[in-house]
Amino acid sequence: MDHRKLLLNSFNAAIAAADPLRIVPRHLPTPLKLPKGRTLVIGVGKAAAAMALAVENHWQKDAVMNGIVLTRYGHGVPLERIKVIEAGHPLPDAHGEQAARDILGEVKKLGADDFLLCLVSGGGSSLLSLPVAGVSLNDLRNVTQELLRCGAAIQEINTVRKHLSAIQGGRLAASCRAPVLALIISDVTGDDPTHVASGPCAPDPSTYSDALEILERYRINAPAAVLEILLAGADGKRDETPKPGDAVFRNVENRVIATAHDSLLAAAKYFHEQGIPATILGDAITGESRDVAKIFAALVREIRQYGQPWKPPVALISGGETTVALCGNDHGERSGVSGTNPGGRGGRNTEFLLSLAIELTGVAGIHALACDTDGIDGSESNAGAIMASDSIHRVKQMGISAQALLASHNAYTFFEQLDDLVLTGPTRTNVNDYRVILVL
Repeated sequence: MDHRKLLLNSFNAAIAAADPLRIVPRHLPTPLKLPKGRTLVIGVGKAAAAMALAVENHWQKDAVMNGIVLTRYGHGVPLERIKVIEAGHPLPDAHGEQAARDILGEVKKLGADDFLLCLVSGGGSSLLSLPVAGVSLNDLRNVTQELLRCGAAIQEINTVRKHLSAIQGGRLAASCRAPVLALIISDVTGDDPTHVASGPCAPDPSTYSDALEILERYRINAPAAVLEILLAGADGKRDETPKPGDAVFRNVENRVIATAHDSLLAAAKYFHEQGIPATILGDAITGESRDVAKIFAALVREIRQYGQPWKPPVALISGGETTVALCGNDHGERSGVSGTNPGGRGGRNTEFLLSLAIELTGVAGIHALACDTDGIDGSESNAGAIMASDSIHRVKQMGISAQALLASHNAYTFFEQLDDLVLTGPTRTNVNDYRVILVL
């Protein structure tokens, strides 16, 4: 049995289940059912270009349309009628800011007889960055970077960003006089449209006070301009983001068309077809990567030693988004790790696997994969990695300390040395992380 091939094929099945070229067309209205005016297609996120390609392919020349989509560098595809702009992620840059300004300007030109099709996917929060007046792009970058370093959940980061944005938190839809259909590929736990790309077309239940509480909780030293905006909003001196029930959403539909759970089901089906029982542990698993790995390791030991709650062989499948905290506070402090990045390389998936490998040292018959479905784990070029029961032994023979690499957040180097990185390039979709542990 080729365990590596099994793991990679299951990952490919998960990605295929979220392929925009397969998913988007079934949710598009026919050109005959479009309003009589113009159709504007705008998109944002790592899947935006592929989603736009699906629109062009499906509508061909039948619809009067044009548009702009904004995606991460390297995630674009050639399009005929829709302009593709690439920008920075996970930190915003000037290309994203200008593209967001252009998108908002085009949306404001639409009338009641026109139609706005929004293609929304994960990564859009950073890409669609148009700060409110008084907040600079650098201010927004600084706050985002500090929240990422401290391991804040994406919902928390987005709550802050929405209240510093002129386009997110439902403000894009509120600026449109035309009917709006937002097709959403979800990369967030819970699949709430308000958190995917910070919900440009979705009602926002969070408040300025919530944003301030998050900055305080993570002890973020925010720029003065950011604090001024948030404090003014909390005091009622600035308009809130549009809330659920607001009349601006009367002609707006937010439709989630792909989720992490769909992809996990596809992977489970693949394993069943190979004669290996599979169980889904959850599609919304969060927490510190190394701590989540310890919990999973305890479950694996229970299965191997006692055949409970499942007998081997079994594939344990899960999704969600873990975090890696690099700053020292109540939510991320670790022994031996200072509040600054010690210079290690690796994302949350490789860190999960390295922690799992250490915890399962000496346990035979274990093979695992952890990858981000967008093809990028953190800021590296790999989607994730593969580990096996002998991974720690093989690295030890090279004179490398797995524990030292984990302590310095250097999981990329661990798997690079073993030639066990998973390199896919941009997948042009994004339904968050995919993890599988084979217990044989």
